[in-house]
Amino acid sequence: MSTDVKATVPSPAPFPGDPAVDLALARSHKLSAEEWARACAHLGREPQFAELGVISVMWSEHCSYKSSRVHLGRLPTTGPRVIQGPGENAGVVDIGDGFAAVFKMESHNHPSFIEPYQGAATGVGGILRDVFTMGARPIANLDSLRFGRPDHPRTAALLRGVVAGVGGYGNCIGVPTVGGELSFDKAYDGNILVNAFTCGVVRADRIFYGRASGVGNPVIYVGARTGRDGIHGATMASDEFSAEGPSKRPTVQVGDPFMEKLLLEACLEIFAEDLLVGIQDMGAAGLTSSSVEMAGRSGSGLLLDLDRVPRRAKGLTPYEMLLSESQERMLLVAKPGCEARVEEICRKWELEAAIIGQVTDTGRWVIQATPGYDPLADAPIARAPVTVCDLPVDFLTDAAPKYDRPQREDAGLPGRRAFDAATIAAPQSWSAELLAMAGSPNLGSRQWVWRQYDHIVRGGTEVRPGSDAAVVRVPCERDGVRVEKLLAFAVDCNGRLCELDAFQGAAMAIAEVCRNVVCGGAEPVGITDCLNFGNPERPEIMRQFAQAIDGMAAACKALGVPIVSGNVSLYNETDGRAILPTPTVGAVGLVRDAGDVTRAGFPEAGLSVLLLGGRRGGPLGGSEYVVRHTGEVQGEPPGIDLAAEVRLQAVLLELLRARPRHVLSAHDVSEGGLAIALAECCAAVDDPARMVGAMVSLPEEDEGLAAGLFGEAPGRVVVTVRPGDEAEVARIAGAGGVGVTLLGSTGGGRLSIARQGALLVDVGLAELREARERCLEAIVGR
Repeated sequence: MSTDVKATVPSPAPFPGDPAVDLALARSHKLSAEEWARACAHLGREPQFAELGVISVMWSEHCSYKSSRVHLGRLPTTGPRVIQGPGENAGVVDIGDGFAAVFKMESHNHPSFIEPYQGAATGVGGILRDVFTMGARPIANLDSLRFGRPDHPRTAALLRGVVAGVGGYGNCIGVPTVGGELSFDKAYDGNILVNAFTCGVVRADRIFYGRASGVGNPVIYVGARTGRDGIHGATMASDEFSAEGPSKRPTVQVGDPFMEKLLLEACLEIFAEDLLVGIQDMGAAGLTSSSVEMAGRSGSGLLLDLDRVPRRAKGLTPYEMLLSESQERMLLVAKPGCEARVEEICRKWELEAAIIGQVTDTGRWVIQATPGYDPLADAPIARAPVTVCDLPVDFLTDAAPKYDRPQREDAGLPGRRAFDAATIAAPQSWSAELLAMAGSPNLGSRQWVWRQYDHIVRGGTEVRPGSDAAVVRVPCERDGVRVEKLLAFAVDCNGRLCELDAFQGAAMAIAEVCRNVVCGGAEPVGITDCLNFGNPERPEIMRQFAQAIDGMAAACKALGVPIVSGNVSLYNETDGRAILPTPTVGAVGLVRDAGDVTRAGFPEAGLSVLLLGGRRGGPLGGSEYVVRHTGEVQGEPPGIDLAAEVRLQAVLLELLRARPRHVLSAHDVSEGGLAIALAECCAAVDDPARMVGAMVSLPEEDEGLAAGLFGEAPGRVVVTVRPGDEAEVARIAGAGGVGVTLLGSTGGGRLSIARQGALLVDVGLAELREARERCLEAIVGR
């Protein structure tokens, strides 16, 4: 491979065939008049066409975080385990013995609404690359999915396509999808959410970063050839939908998981030989964002020659090559003299590899191309590159717009919160109500989804989907010494509660995802987020976002768990109708000992059922019970006592680590309340023969039956202990400031719930399981 990239850089002139650039064209690229004027003033001239495309994507909400950066700084991002926080491809935390967990969550909402299969598949592919770009082998995927009403005309096709896309990509590349969440609400009718999470493991001394340093070092393009798919994907992701939104198929990328598998193995082999200075995934905005971000982190410049870019479509223009989001591509900066070995490894894995440029000390991002040159033409013309783009790197990164947008409380919120849930008529049968709730699309079994995912590939999955947290066993080897790590994973968010109180709802999301990890027997060590909101130019949406950030920050500080990576997805609305504020969070937990691993289901008959933490379920505002009966997200929502939450999680982890072991199962109370949590403990098991019933009584609190059964107040965990161990558990919990309530005992083939001696619920487990298993049948069939 030759490195003879031109060293002289004349100022760019209009490229033959490009349109003239003016304010109208800039506006069509989603730049405001003020941003256009700012760009022209900074450059001292009007940008050329390719430069305009580059500025539009690098200054887009998706790439620049221009509406969120002023708020994101309030999140806690450091801690004793943090090796790399936000700002790189993924976050990194120390998991001991010289190893680290690398993880991140990303959104692919708009592409998945336009083309469900490819949108979801390439979302998975992109987050996988973010993780293995850091040098880590991916070991687990999770997803968080939101769809519109179950009976909406598009929901069935969207759900089928997205789940098939997630499973198709993850299954083919051989990374298990071990958990996630799925919910439905009319707020997502016109804008679904597809959030993907990946975690990998790496030696802590072999982490790679997205840097372009070392003047003269070669810049190498590796992976799939460039086509026209995905052009303007970043700007599309920064724009709200209109009625015409679903027709924008050219902005959706097309993935190839088998190519990604080759890319993964090649990169890991290159990493093992320490051949690189830096590496970056070509994700949103493709070659542009990857090269600009690498130079920006290093304070360097880049000189790239587009004539050398491998391509699979004829007649590609510089504009198209720079903005293409073709998948399965990486940009590498090799150490001096190592480029031949990089090429050799890529050849072994049947991958394209081409030196397309070099690192400079100019601080400028310079792109060259030959007018009319096409290597795929029958008779390519001679190369004579001219300058297409010449832009300061910091102009595209640090100097990107940064807005502190106006905020205003939603004028309709007090009215929605004033709804009195007590006005909902009590059902004729609480047993029938429980069956209906347990069989609803938001609360029932996710087996239809899970059976399309390979969640045991690579053989390390210890706890499969369906429990509070997935647990994966990871064999790690360093200098001939082999150790095993157990990592737990969960993702969570309740958008209904965030809609009614963004601060409290976001704090509850952090608390719940950590609580789930603790219920699995692990200590939470890091969090990633995917912040999905509507149009930030609306003051009400910006207020939601700011309050959610503050709620997350408060919960993270209280629990001592930092946010090390994440993503912001704004403009999630259609024709002015925003989604529910959905700050999805994913947590990684570290299991100290294999004996600490805990599942949610009741393990056997004859055990005592205890409730740790709070005793009250209400208020009911924002609960599934209220939405089911009124069709609206309304009512006074529950709040969270963060100090009590900290005590609960500390005590629960102490109990799960105690020897002899007293607590045999643990399941947190969340959506659907205590009754649904108990139903899941009884019936949410892989084998119907292993279902275990229970006879319990509600805590005798001064609240209505609906709140006691279905209230979603946080800070509660259902556990089982052996008879005789109740006193010791109560002693440990009491010493930690956590209340313990004896609910009843396990056994039999029914779930019976009483209150003050009166039987409220009495359902057979077979009937309960059947209701849960059929929850999605009305949408996707059997």
